Amino acid sequence: MFLQLFRVPCMELFVQFVVLKWYLFTAAAALIAMLLVHENRRGAPAVSPVQLSSMVNRDDAVVLDLRDANEYRAGHIVDSVHMPFGKLSERIAELERYRDRPVIVVCKMGHHSGAVAKTLKEKGFAQVYRLGGGMLEWQSAQLPLVRG
Repeated sequence: MFLQLFRVPCMELFVQFVVLKWYLFTAAAALIAMLLVHENRRGAPAVSPVQLSSMVNRDDAVVLDLRDANEYRAGHIVDSVHMPFGKLSERIAELERYRDRPVIVVCKMGHHSGAVAKTLKEKGFAQVYRLGGGMLEWQSAQLPLVRG
């Protein structure tokens, strides 16, 4: 019985599965489509903490920290630009000097960074990324922070 499975080409097995279990295949396709739509709405691709470090060192990327002042003083990434999420709309002109450099948006958990990344792309910034998982991911990777 087991050896008979190898006599049937894989494509035929796949087609049989799709025909017989069409509801499972449809559910899987719907989940994949929803995931793609969700990721597209996030505004920018996510980078890991290691990728962020590499981009800062190699590509002279700018880290834009969206957290409030108390969280920023408690610990932030070296040379990051502090611009609280609530004041972004009135201070966005300050970012014009970084237009030609990669900008990596960072917030506490990664929730606000997607919306800000999308806004920056709409303003004409070509290279915008977000730190996946935010500063919590940075801290869990035990990467260095500047305090004060």
